[in-house]
Amino acid sequence: METGTILFALGLTLFAGLSTGIGSLIAFYQKSMKPGFLSGALGFSAGVMIYVSMIEIFVKARDSLETHFDNASLGYLITTLSFFGGIALIAAIDKFVPDAENPHEIRDVDDMEDSEQKKRSLLRMGLFSALAIAIHNFPEGLATFIGAIQDPTLGISIAVAIAIHNIPEGISVSVPIYYATGSRRKAFGYSFLSGLAEPIGALIGFFVLRAFITDALFGIVFAGVAGIMVYISLDELLPTAEKYGKHHIAIGGLIAGMIVMASSLVLFA
Repeated sequence: METGTILFALGLTLFAGLSTGIGSLIAFYQKSMKPGFLSGALGFSAGVMIYVSMIEIFVKARDSLETHFDNASLGYLITTLSFFGGIALIAAIDKFVPDAENPHEIRDVDDMEDSEQKKRSLLRMGLFSALAIAIHNFPEGLATFIGAIQDPTLGISIAVAIAIHNIPEGISVSVPIYYATGSRRKAFGYSFLSGLAEPIGALIGFFVLRAFITDALFGIVFAGVAGIMVYISLDELLPTAEKYGKHHIAIGGLIAGMIVMASSLVLFA
């Protein structure tokens, strides 16, 4: 595998993961995020991730496995099992993250201003949010990295989608830490560091699996990645989009994301 391909994939993963820092900046310099924009952006990200997972990644995984085993039925079966295995993995991660610190619970600046929690409680919330996001970012990093290695255009699409959904996660880390410490630097730093788990997860996953990489392994990992991305979209992005905006804005963003993803795949096919 060429060094340039690996560096390109790592660069995309860094871009996706460190977008948590963008969320910190938005939280600091905008008193309240416009709900319609956030809702549309999250819906857009979900549309990209769902479309690319079901139309592109799942199909690539199935083709790879069917070719490796020279058996269409067996390849399809393993692809399907791997897809739901990815869903089971990310669901299990969610299960072990306490609700109060779950990064799916996005908090705005105004939420903290009205809160009566003590600074210690706020700091704990922010630190645990950072830890929870770091745990979630491991499989997301692997998804971006593997996608970019297989298909650069596909990797860019995945990276953009994950970057958009990492922005509100950055807010959920920085806001409570900022109000607990009064330090923008600390709040930004912890938010930024939580995003580093994404490229770290990608590198660990890659080097652990590198010696065993075959068409079969790529197919299994790719199908699992598709499952992870669909779960994130349905469990995190769409519910949060609904929470922060009107239903039709979220759905409009979802459809727009699918259209953009479909157009890019058609143009670069």
